[in-house]
Amino acid sequence: MVVASTMASMDDHERKIVVEFCQLLEQSKQLFNGLRDLPQCGQKIWQGYFGKTFDVYTKLWKFQQQHRQVLDTKYGLKRWQIGEIASKIGQLYYHYYLRTSDTNNLNEAYSFYSAIRGRQYYSRVSQEDRSDLMVKKLRYYARFIVVCLLLRRVGAIRELLAELDKQIVDYTSTYEPDDQLEWSLVLEEIKTFVKADSIVNVLHADQSSVILSHRLTPLTTPPVEKSTMMNLSLQEIILIGNMSEQVKFSEMTIDMFRMMQTLEREKNRDEVNHVSDPPSRASFEKSYSITSNKTLAYPMMANHDVNSSRRENPHKYILYKPTITQIMMFLATGFKELPANGVLLMYISADGCFQTSKHVNDLGYDCGGVMASSKREMELTNKKGVHVKEIHCLYPGDLYAYTRKPLFVIIDSDNSFAFQYIPRYFGHPFVVLMSPQELPDKLHEQLQHNGSLFTLFLHSPLTAFCIICNILTVKMHLWERANSYVDRFITEASRLFTSKVKPDVSYIQFFGDDFLRLLLLRYVFCHVVLRHHRAFIGEQYLPRCQPPLPLASFLDEISLKKYVRELAKHLDVLSHFENFE
Repeated sequence: MVVASTMASMDDHERKIVVEFCQLLEQSKQLFNGLRDLPQCGQKIWQGYFGKTFDVYTKLWKFQQQHRQVLDTKYGLKRWQIGEIASKIGQLYYHYYLRTSDTNNLNEAYSFYSAIRGRQYYSRVSQEDRSDLMVKKLRYYARFIVVCLLLRRVGAIRELLAELDKQIVDYTSTYEPDDQLEWSLVLEEIKTFVKADSIVNVLHADQSSVILSHRLTPLTTPPVEKSTMMNLSLQEIILIGNMSEQVKFSEMTIDMFRMMQTLEREKNRDEVNHVSDPPSRASFEKSYSITSNKTLAYPMMANHDVNSSRRENPHKYILYKPTITQIMMFLATGFKELPANGVLLMYISADGCFQTSKHVNDLGYDCGGVMASSKREMELTNKKGVHVKEIHCLYPGDLYAYTRKPLFVIIDSDNSFAFQYIPRYFGHPFVVLMSPQELPDKLHEQLQHNGSLFTLFLHSPLTAFCIICNILTVKMHLWERANSYVDRFITEASRLFTSKVKPDVSYIQFFGDDFLRLLLLRYVFCHVVLRHHRAFIGEQYLPRCQPPLPLASFLDEISLKKYVRELAKHLDVLSHFENFE
């Protein structure tokens, strides 16, 4: 707030600039705070509010650039205040990405967060002697790391972790020693998450780690000869993460993190090898200078049709440990917003909820389901003597109503098989992919915290293959050759799908969508590999699907077994598999 004596010392032009800046700043804060009250679902409801918020921040950012000298000398604008504006713009972009699945917004968020660091906007915060500013700085680092994780900027993550560690020490030693444990846990959570993300380390010749991207690209999109039946398009996605023992960061489990990327397209494949290099200050200033015609974002976003089947990525809802009420609300919203020929995909990574007693006419509710809240919450509830376990469980029967439109379900749980008997009352395309219910003991210990094996197969088949063969480090040249065998398997399986196997018509209808086709073919790879692996003997160790695929056609196919055998031979792990001859 500018004091009256300061205002009196200004001329009319300067006073007008300061007043307008204060008005824009206050308006931006009110709009930003209002974002918390927006409903998470219902795109048409919140998109207009986001647009208004972006417009105000566009004006504010340009205004402070145009009038920096007056604001510095007369208003007393400080660098951390500019950093705070840039940080909120970065948050806007990130949250708009979460709501739209448009990865352009991740890159924009990175640009602003990187500029804050490059220009050292928060470098003098400690001189202000205000603990709240130090907390803002720490939160900025945490948010920046999330964006870097999603963009695979591994080099930047390492640097940010080191800086965050130092900032936590400075903060807790100067202001709040009692916060040391809380922020140390945050730091450890990030480090554990990063370690889980790189569960298999691919190395260059100089022993440096290779930065891999697992988003969809033209090179990883399985080829297919499309028929008139392949007329469906994945439009709405609900990702649910509720594994109680799994590593997480910023309300995102490692399984959710992997599936988010699996269901997005890579923006520019050529940039993958350079993602650890932050943009320069010059490039930032060129993009956001007052001479540029480019506004912050929303004019570009205003042309984005949320109902268009041509959008680059399907729209996602990302739910971390949701209640059963939230799950049903988002299911209903996704169902409602599904356009003609659109598909709703529901992915659930959650602990099983097992039914202890069965009753007559309990079809759809007699085999339990998956948990919609943590085991601890259930245990505490039951200790009070109130038996409400069923309320916190998502049952197969809860999905019956949503089979009125094309529905594709992935269940990754130790009670996944409970979802194998969902009827198709309405005749629309419907598929359920279910994870194995058990893992060999050694793998269970290794993966209990680091993410599900089934999700890993859907995300990065070769990484999953390496894990089940106890390969944790791979040279880049070996990895690339191994990937070629996986690609050949996927291509051959795609050909078999449409020419020989003759699966249920639901599979053929889903097969025209790039993402759904990739998931189905990676499922086949997972099933074939695990069926031939010596450690996965027993139906409980294998995935299932509904309607049943004629998997014998895949398992007995010589060409597919040949590629798995060549892959195993190439990585020198043939001993892990049964005889392929």
